[in-house]
Amino acid sequence: MVIDTSAIMAIIYAEPEELIFMQIINESEDCLLSSPGYVEASIVLGTKHGQQGVENLNLLIAALSITIVPFTVEQAQLASAALLKFGKGRHPAKLNMGDCFSYALAKSTNQPLLFKGNDFIHTDIDQVNY
Repeated sequence: MVIDTSAIMAIIYAEPEELIFMQIINESEDCLLSSPGYVEASIVLGTKHGQQGVENLNLLIAALSITIVPFTVEQAQLASAALLKFGKGRHPAKLNMGDCFSYALAKSTNQPLLFKGNDFIHTDIDQVNY
């Protein structure tokens, strides 16, 4: 299963989906986070909370046994294509660049995507239902 940064942030900020997301992740054999997705989350948390925010992200990733996956050429091509097809101003999904990184990892690994929001439901990606 691939985890979008929206799911990570929902857990960190104790949003309503926090417990169900943690349960889904704990019950999954493999949980993957794209390396650009990690960077995205660390920038947001570092900007809002300084180094402690990044440390909290790292602790969460370790506690949930999430694997950060290196970004490949294939994923770069998939992310670029996803932005052209599903990007803001082009499609109801309105994916942003960070969304496209998660999309690309899910597509390249043939794994479902765990996310919060209504963006990915308008794409062709397999979704984790909750």
